Amino acid sequence: MGTFTENKEEKMIQERILIGGEWTHSSDGMTFDVLNPATGEKIATVPKSTARDVERAVAAADDAFKSWSALTPFQRGEILRKASLNVLKNAEDIARLMSKEQGKSFQEAFGEVKKGAEILRYYAEEGERIYGRIIPNAEENMESRVIYQPIGVAAAISPWNYPIELLAWKVGAALASGCTIVCKLPSETPLSPSAFVKCMIDAGVYPGVINTLTGSGSAIGPILLNNPLVKKVAFTGSTEVGKNVLMESAKTLKKASLELGGSLPMIVCADSDLEEAVKGAVRRSFRNMGQICIAINRIYVDRSIYSQFIERFAAETKKLKINDGVSEEYDLGPMCTQKGLQTTIKHVEDAVNKGAKIVAGGKRPEGEMYKKGHFYCPTVISDVNHDMLIMQEETFGPAVGVMPYDTIEEAITLANDTSYGLAAIVYTNNLRLSDKLSKEINAGNVAINNVDAGVINAPYGGWSDSGFGHEHGPEGLYEYLQIKHIRMRM
Repeated sequence: MGTFTENKEEKMIQERILIGGEWTHSSDGMTFDVLNPATGEKIATVPKSTARDVERAVAAADDAFKSWSALTPFQRGEILRKASLNVLKNAEDIARLMSKEQGKSFQEAFGEVKKGAEILRYYAEEGERIYGRIIPNAEENMESRVIYQPIGVAAAISPWNYPIELLAWKVGAALASGCTIVCKLPSETPLSPSAFVKCMIDAGVYPGVINTLTGSGSAIGPILLNNPLVKKVAFTGSTEVGKNVLMESAKTLKKASLELGGSLPMIVCADSDLEEAVKGAVRRSFRNMGQICIAINRIYVDRSIYSQFIERFAAETKKLKINDGVSEEYDLGPMCTQKGLQTTIKHVEDAVNKGAKIVAGGKRPEGEMYKKGHFYCPTVISDVNHDMLIMQEETFGPAVGVMPYDTIEEAITLANDTSYGLAAIVYTNNLRLSDKLSKEINAGNVAINNVDAGVINAPYGGWSDSGFGHEHGPEGLYEYLQIKHIRMRM
């Protein structure tokens, strides 16, 4: 299964890029290595795409646009449904690839692959609901029609933390709308998304409709963004890089959707179901080792239940088991990158140096198997304040700060004390409080009494430094469409 071949002597995956329907090496034959974050071992070689490869991929997508966009939404939907089934058939193999390259547990990876299939199926159906409208005119025998048409070639730049799900958001919407796409795959995790794309090609997606590139984002990105044939860019990543993507896109006036960084607050009110709040905090703070844009960074708890929450939260956190990311019986694997590990350590040390207390974790796990990989214990820090990095910056790792509040107004002020606005989580059984908090917290997504702020059939997007535009829902589909007004005399 997949696009890779295996060298029997070296036991090494040799991945390729996809241009115009052909799986190929880079034009100069250069490659780079993919490492297992649990062991540091080399598991694959991947093409390092050249400028010529990028231009060829864009040209292939442009050539394929006319025939793909000419299909009816129902014809495109049929192919996407087949692709969804292909992904499900190969879900275990793809999930094991993801665990090896990214570090997340097999069960987490398997769930992500299935979600990728679900996203393709959703957009197969949503593409059939691209409706226009008729607008009456003041003059007799005149009417205005509004229709939506695909914008053209899209570029997708997706990250390593959810290598299939975040790519599927972009590919599913683009193809359902009638666009073609060039995908810059993450350098850390190119194997599982390549296998995901192979499932789509096997389902009958036309040559050139999907193209994949691997290599340095700093090398590939500017070429993609400055190519006038690319009409739309979808980017998920850091705010700093996202701002650069937007500036480069502006040179050719590309349509852009950006899902950027976050510093997600969780507010736990005195009337909340404490057991559910703790359960949610553990899941959303440490799932995928905190390497998710909507991971909980900071928790604010009503002072009357603060001690109880801390005690239970720490106890449940300590139960999480860490292994190599492939074993099925463990909760968490290693972090994906050494840089992420260093940032987590930095934030924890900064908090402790400024007077905070570690109540769970705060160190690398002990044992021989953890020495080579990017492992860190899930960490809960109490007695924090907003002078600490962990409460101001996105850690993107398995560490979270917890502090008490005295009034709900104070909690809202603390939650909004950030330039980010991606998502927030609230636990309360008071309808008045839930309404107040959901409206007054500055974020594009607010989850009440649950920790899943995103769902595929509702819009997902950030405010302020967390980006703009949307993925998910019909809004995500319309990011790849442009409006046309037709005024007609009968």
